Amino acid sequence: MQRYPSGFRFPDGESFVEMQARITAALARMVERHRGAPVVAVSHADPIKAALAHALGMHLDLFQRLAIAPGSITTIVYGAGGPTVPA
Repeated sequence: MQRYPSGFRFPDGESFVEMQARITAALARMVERHRGAPVVAVSHADPIKAALAHALGMHLDLFQRLAIAPGSITTIVYGAGGPTVPA
């Protein structure tokens, strides 16, 4: 799971690839529904890291390199040129 998350599936559950697709699709729907307005989404660390990896163009197998602290805030700006992650 740690070295090859894109090939991991929880028993009787979804894979990390499916989780990433689910979270990014949900974010895309929220951005579309609230175009131009700030949107807040709350989740656990792994879905946040999967969304962040997608926004950065990072392969899912590298998403464990991202650190998401409990109660932290991660910002992704979705614009016409694609997502950006401000410093």
